[in-house]
Amino acid sequence: MSAPNAPAALGALVDQPRVRDFLATALADDRLSHAYLFVGPPGSGKHEAAEALAKCVVCPNGGDGTCDECRRVAHRTHPDVRWLAPGSATGYLVSQVRELIEDAGLAPIRSQVKVYVLERAELLRGSAANALLKTLEEPPANTMFILCGRVVDAMLPTIVSRCQQVPFRAGSTTSG
Repeated sequence: MSAPNAPAALGALVDQPRVRDFLATALADDRLSHAYLFVGPPGSGKHEAAEALAKCVVCPNGGDGTCDECRRVAHRTHPDVRWLAPGSATGYLVSQVRELIEDAGLAPIRSQVKVYVLERAELLRGSAANALLKTLEEPPANTMFILCGRVVDAMLPTIVSRCQQVPFRAGSTTSG
């Protein structure tokens, strides 16, 4: 089943039609989750999907992919869309997660919603994972989290259970 009138930004998900249609339906029905877990192998398009969803959420035109807001998301310069990567070789630092939580409590600057994309979410461990868990359980208003990970088994089960899981299949996209 193909979602009708999918936002242009979701066109980037050509290799993941099920993901594209799932997200388009959630957007059309105004049933977005506060937390998504995009799971799949490297190169499956998780980061492209995170960018596309962020565009759809912060764009005043619903994800047209061409406006200033969408361009800022694409260039990773939008003040309400933050991309995080593990702060060390072994994973996320507690200080990183605490900074994210503090920032999430602040109002958005340019849009109605703030989006946090966490790359390599399987590297959320120990105190860092537990710090994020409370925020996922009781998220600030107008905040969305997109966790991108390779496998669910490597993640804290309570974090996984607080997110809407979106599986990605290996594809021909270049990043993960």
